[in-house]
Amino acid sequence: MYKAVNYWVFGGFDGQKTPYEFIDWAAEKGLDGVELTVGDILAVDISEAECKKIADYAKSRNIGLKTLASGAGWGCYLGAADASERAEAISFTEKYLQIAAWIGAETILVVPGATRVAWDDSRPVLSYKQVWENALDSVKKLVPVAEKLNVNIALENVWNRFLISPMEWKFFLDAVGSSRVGIYFDAGNACLVGRPQEFPEILGSYIKAVHLKNFEESDCAGGLHGFGDDLLKGVVDFGALFAELDKIGYKGPFTAEMIPFSRLPDLVLPDRELADKTAEKLLSL
Repeated sequence: MYKAVNYWVFGGFDGQKTPYEFIDWAAEKGLDGVELTVGDILAVDISEAECKKIADYAKSRNIGLKTLASGAGWGCYLGAADASERAEAISFTEKYLQIAAWIGAETILVVPGATRVAWDDSRPVLSYKQVWENALDSVKKLVPVAEKLNVNIALENVWNRFLISPMEWKFFLDAVGSSRVGIYFDAGNACLVGRPQEFPEILGSYIKAVHLKNFEESDCAGGLHGFGDDLLKGVVDFGALFAELDKIGYKGPFTAEMIPFSRLPDLVLPDRELADKTAEKLLSL
């Protein structure tokens, strides 16, 4: 298993730690890789030369850079109703794909849009049909870029009230019709509506990358506070999930993404102690 940690827990949302510091930390912890983030630690206008410098440094420390993540999709949707916003989201994703190619990443995480963002009243409420049609159109426009650059677009299952069950995901990805477009499967996020181990059998090779975190189903289904500080505490059955991923021949990365929403409204990152603890527990799996 290729085991990595997402940047945000180590470096925060404002890029408080450099990629080089993160790579050094991962090497010291014995991880296989790190997941850098675009829009904060990696600027959207980062140069090819700087990307290659980071890639060379990671290689020198024997640290992989298989995936990139970004939170940009929450504020600018591929599935937006507004055509100018969709165009901006497509332009961003094209740059994102190019950064991935330069740095040597195989896969980028993309939030395709949302029918409603419960924690952000400034974002518009859209119909499911609108988001489906617009996101599908936008992703199809990005397929030639992804295929040219040999980088996967992995749409994440997030709490966006869109593409909720594995069957919906399969219908959507079948409609896209490209082996370069799949799902960035987040095990913790899946717990609100089902069991994570039910996704691999249906989605198979569409699973391009996996995020690991846990979720506590307090108060029946639970809310954002269910995402805590402990990778191993919650309802995710890692043994069952890994067994199902083995059945489909999944060989991709497993990246811990620890954002302890249980701390809201006082969530503060970076958290070096949490990063250290997460690395240790990830390596124990």
